[in-house]
Amino acid sequence: MWAFGERPLPVHSLNTLVVGSGAAARNAALQLMRRGVEDIAIVTDRWNAGTSFNAGSDKQTYYKLALTGRSDSAGELARDLWSGRCMHGDIALCEAQGSAEAFFNLVELGVPFPHDRFGGFLGYRTDNDQRGRATSAGPLTSKLMCEHLEEELQPRDLRVFDGHQVVALLTRPGGAVGATSPSEVCGAVAIEKDRLNDEEFGLVVFNARNVILATGGPGGMYRDSVYPQSQRGSTGMALRAGAVAQNLTESQFGIASVGFRWNLSGSYQQVIPRYLSTNSDGTDEQEFLNSHFPDMGTLASAIFRKGYEWPFDCEKVAGFGSSLIDLLVYREAGSGRRVFLDFNENAGGAEGMEPFSLDLLDDEAYDYLQRSGALGGSPIERLGALNQPAITLFRDHGIDLAADRLEVAVCAQHNNGGLRADLWWQSNLGHLFPIGEVCGTHGVRRPGGAALNAGQVGGMRAAQFIAANWRQDPPGLDDFAAQVAGQVNDTLAFCTETVNPAREDGSCTPAEVIGEVQERMSRSAAHVRDPSVVRGEVEEARGRFQQLPKELRVTDRRALTTAFWAADLCLTHLVYLQAIHAYLEAGGRSRGSVLVLDGAGDLPVPTLGEGWRFEVNEDGASVDREILEVWLERGGEVRTKWVTVRPIPMAEGWFEDVWKKFREGRIVR
Repeated sequence: MWAFGERPLPVHSLNTLVVGSGAAARNAALQLMRRGVEDIAIVTDRWNAGTSFNAGSDKQTYYKLALTGRSDSAGELARDLWSGRCMHGDIALCEAQGSAEAFFNLVELGVPFPHDRFGGFLGYRTDNDQRGRATSAGPLTSKLMCEHLEEELQPRDLRVFDGHQVVALLTRPGGAVGATSPSEVCGAVAIEKDRLNDEEFGLVVFNARNVILATGGPGGMYRDSVYPQSQRGSTGMALRAGAVAQNLTESQFGIASVGFRWNLSGSYQQVIPRYLSTNSDGTDEQEFLNSHFPDMGTLASAIFRKGYEWPFDCEKVAGFGSSLIDLLVYREAGSGRRVFLDFNENAGGAEGMEPFSLDLLDDEAYDYLQRSGALGGSPIERLGALNQPAITLFRDHGIDLAADRLEVAVCAQHNNGGLRADLWWQSNLGHLFPIGEVCGTHGVRRPGGAALNAGQVGGMRAAQFIAANWRQDPPGLDDFAAQVAGQVNDTLAFCTETVNPAREDGSCTPAEVIGEVQERMSRSAAHVRDPSVVRGEVEEARGRFQQLPKELRVTDRRALTTAFWAADLCLTHLVYLQAIHAYLEAGGRSRGSVLVLDGAGDLPVPTLGEGWRFEVNEDGASVDREILEVWLERGGEVRTKWVTVRPIPMAEGWFEDVWKKFREGRIVR
């Protein structure tokens, strides 16, 4: 216990605090301990919660260097990552160079990535990939990664603070190596959920030399979301501490099931299910896609391609591309109708279109299904032949695809943007290392599965840097408390002011704030964005953020953890909207997984209607050659800055020189 003002609070001192317990966090902890940094701990809201343990797809992809077949190199992989636009070249090179090491670490741990009898880890095409670099251990690849990383950590006596929700990062003045801020992170404040009724609201303080932040993206920011309910994120907490973010304009959206949240990519589309919609009461069934495609062959082939072109892509709408399906699903749901996938029947050929037949598929789709032995007479038969685990997964969650229609929507799936980091994954704040989805290393287009590689490489490189430079004990408690007492007391004050048994007039609950944020983001900042709407929503978001300390109230201490989450999301969505507004004001148009409506633009498919005109960015547009950074100033103002994308650096290719620097410990700096 240590006194912060008049309040004694538990304090834990350690070298490195890892916040989060997903695949990136577990690997970071393992990499630290392998390097002899054992004075560490993981602090987590709930072990085995979050996206890594609870999300996936038909065969969840891990993107890596191609290790068999035609030749590949780290340089080629870096160029492909970098060419996705708005990704710094040194980061792309680090992710590429670390790919094989990170992948084979997982193989050695026992993650069952398939290989042939010659030892070759074969690949396949994934989203935004033409090289066949993707691999998979099945629908639950990231869950398997978590499980095998945990097995390796168990005998190492890693400290885990489970049931602890980190609610604030602590900072102090400093000039850490490589940092670009006069402040550095020196710890965190968490709520121990089992002690919420204590006088101090269960607050626990961590005094740490380093903090690795691995809490994922802000999964609760959209109403239509495929993130697991347990995925909350903590981007706002880092922004409040002074962390700079980047590329917050870039997210991915795709068709997903909405009861049991799951990405419907890959095999779920390649077997060509029937798309249909009904009234809210289930009446008036319609195959609503048919009237927008010229014939069944074109429609069926577009559905097939949706499998490996799963995220919505504004450049795959024209020419009856696969992303036209996303727009039509979104438009149909927006009219108040419910949209379903049916795996039991083939498309029936309504609206004057001939019924589905395998013979109508283009060569690419037919050859794929034929080679996979999946030419059955119905979508469910084809899915059983192509990927039986994809059926089993839904059955394990109470849904029988052989009997049940699957309700779907276009959902938020991944943040390509996030906190800024350097080539050792250090934030602008010294001693803070964001890894995994909370870190915004990705640009506009990332290959499917590249996020898993980035999380593993990021944790590995952060551990390298900490082990080489910052193995020291944290400051003594006297010095630590003197520097952070005001911040700790601010957290206590939030608790005291927010818990009010008698709700006041004009107050709002966490659920109301979260609902408002989700509606606003789905309305103005999802895959379809209207510049005129965004302008107004920025002001609404700013007003909510400014009034929140006066209005947010809970009547029960058990709701305090949700109140912190609501405050975090409120700040996060303001910063995201401000970034989106800045991008549009700079002349940004449609790109990646976002369509920006433009009345003067082209109408790619006339049946969409006049309101769906848009233009994609021209080749070489300045907004594609620069990265938008955004941060929160101490007074609460959101600031933005455009920075030039860094090129891929030339490799330091003279062995004797690199060897000398390596021996002298001058590489990891």
